[in-house]
Amino acid sequence: MRRAALPVAAALGAGLLLGGCGADDSSSPAQLSVSAAYMPQPVSGSMAAGFLTLTNEGGTKDELTSVTSDLGEVTVHETTGGVMKEAGPLAVPAHGRLVLESGGSHLMFEKLTHRPKEGEKVSVELHFAHSEPVRAELPVKPATYRPATGH
Repeated sequence: MRRAALPVAAALGAGLLLGGCGADDSSSPAQLSVSAAYMPQPVSGSMAAGFLTLTNEGGTKDELTSVTSDLGEVTVHETTGGVMKEAGPLAVPAHGRLVLESGGSHLMFEKLTHRPKEGEKVSVELHFAHSEPVRAELPVKPATYRPATGH
């Protein structure tokens, strides 16, 4: 009986060791970063828009739930069928991106404390369902600015 138990125990141990090899990282936490952030210089003294790309290099999805800024109140909006409305939480997929762009989902700043001018930077803090907040700077670009990357 003892001889049969030894090979079984060895096989189980090898299976446990090999089980970790090649495993996906779907349980790794979200790893969020911001790129391509900017704000076109507002044409109005009371409202502005902001655009950026959120990248998640982790194995777990997260959701952008809110955004705060000293510049004023910030909400996330989406444009669907030519109609703009406030959006609920937006998914940031595992190993994926959330692009906030003109004509799509974007940041709306209202009740501005001042009208930002080209060359300034606007600070924002992005809040998520599961991850710690991420701070980002949005450089203020000319009102007609269109990034070469298409977003």
